[in-house]
Amino acid sequence: MSDEFVKGLFALCGGLFGWLVLSSWYNTESFESTTQLIAPSPDLGSLYGGLALTAREALFWFAVFGALTFWVVIPAARQARSAWSDRQSS
Repeated sequence: MSDEFVKGLFALCGGLFGWLVLSSWYNTESFESTTQLIAPSPDLGSLYGGLALTAREALFWFAVFGALTFWVVIPAARQARSAWSDRQSS
């Protein structure tokens, strides 16, 4: 059970770290503003800029769904499988 917690924590921290790095590169207009990491994404004409902004969104959702998968879905599936096998054996 602790290995699922660590995997979920890694997904959360790793995904959010990547999101933080890419957001600081592409979405920080100035360090004096209040919207440093959540400013609107710039219109980048390059392929690499578009890939970076796509990777930024993918890393955010990887962090959210990765943590939920390892912390909620996998333990719930194991519990359901255990309950199902106990029900069939009775």
